[in-house]
Amino acid sequence: MKMDIETFKITVLPLREKLLNISRRITEDGVDAEDIVQEALLKLWLIRDKLDRYLSVEALAIQVTKNLSIDHMRTRHAGGPPLETLSFDSGGRSPDEQLEQEDAVACIRTLINRLPLVQQAIIRMKDIEGYELQEIADITGTQVEAVRVNLSRARKKVREQYMKLNR
Repeated sequence: MKMDIETFKITVLPLREKLLNISRRITEDGVDAEDIVQEALLKLWLIRDKLDRYLSVEALAIQVTKNLSIDHMRTRHAGGPPLETLSFDSGGRSPDEQLEQEDAVACIRTLINRLPLVQQAIIRMKDIEGYELQEIADITGTQVEAVRVNLSRARKKVREQYMKLNR
């Protein structure tokens, strides 16, 4: 059963402070801890339809936060899963145009996959899944402005890199 946003707010978001404390202890950096907890909350949101399979969502949230914090300390970079849902309608195009469009989509997917996980997730939620900024902020436990900034940075980075590749 897929967890709705209200249940997620009640079940997961109250854990935010505890997760921040755990991440701060591991990273010794409040700013990094904020990013890591936001990433952890996004990961939990993305698997919300499976959360009822766990005996303790809190234990899962803590483990995800610990793992992300440790990974961050090891690499100082966040990686992420590929965006497999990006596509465009190809109706009425010639084979050449369709192939060109498929190449563009593959290029954009690759560029998005190079973004930090938080930015990847926010782009997915906003531009592909159609969530509003306020909904994304509620899910991540942050302010709308933080979501807007991450979305703007992600779009700008993808646009700049795409333009460099297609000059």
